[in-house]
Amino acid sequence: MANELVPAAELARRSPVRFPNESAEYRAARTALLAEEIELRRHLERVAAQRRALPPGGEVIGDYRFEGENGPVSFADLFGDKQSLAVYSYMFGPQRERPCPMCTNLLGAIEGNGADIQQRMAFAVVARSPIERLFAWKKERGWTNLKLYSDLNGNYSRDYHGVLPDGSEIPSLNVFTRRDGTIRHFWSGEMTGDSADPGQDPRGAPDFAPLWNVLDTTPEGRGTDWYPKLNYGT
Repeated sequence: MANELVPAAELARRSPVRFPNESAEYRAARTALLAEEIELRRHLERVAAQRRALPPGGEVIGDYRFEGENGPVSFADLFGDKQSLAVYSYMFGPQRERPCPMCTNLLGAIEGNGADIQQRMAFAVVARSPIERLFAWKKERGWTNLKLYSDLNGNYSRDYHGVLPDGSEIPSLNVFTRRDGTIRHFWSGEMTGDSADPGQDPRGAPDFAPLWNVLDTTPEGRGTDWYPKLNYGT
């Protein structure tokens, strides 16, 4: 078959990459790991293809009201001129003195790619704090590409799992589509603490935070007792 893939182990064996002074033991282990990395890449693509093939999700019909830096906006306004929209629920409600450091780290990475991301889709950050507070934080952080919105009545945050029934906040990423004038939910990261594996923090896959992916390339890994901070000053 024309589309039949070469086995990952065979591709790994073909790799010409070698490094100075490496041992035969290292090369054998690295080749075995390379085969797994190739399989992982292929699995990620299969998952992405399965995600793209999802049937239409539920129509968005709730009473969702937001305020951006330039005034009130509707849910449809969040799309701008794009057909797809991602909305990140930022853990920065009015009860918090400062926003969640983990959310902030993830958003900082998306900020760095914001101009590129928004060539292909719309991306909105929704939090429950007043817009004045969100804008002040955005300015303090030096963000210029992210678009922050206040969830004025809290309905969006409740319906799309940015707030739990007990009122506590959780991070949530939802993707929506607008086709033929109809807005629908498309996908959300649905892995919760209940689906976490033993010894791991709850996280989805793929992991959208570059921080953890980079740390995973080191012998120490991401660790079990370290998390990013909002600042590292003394």
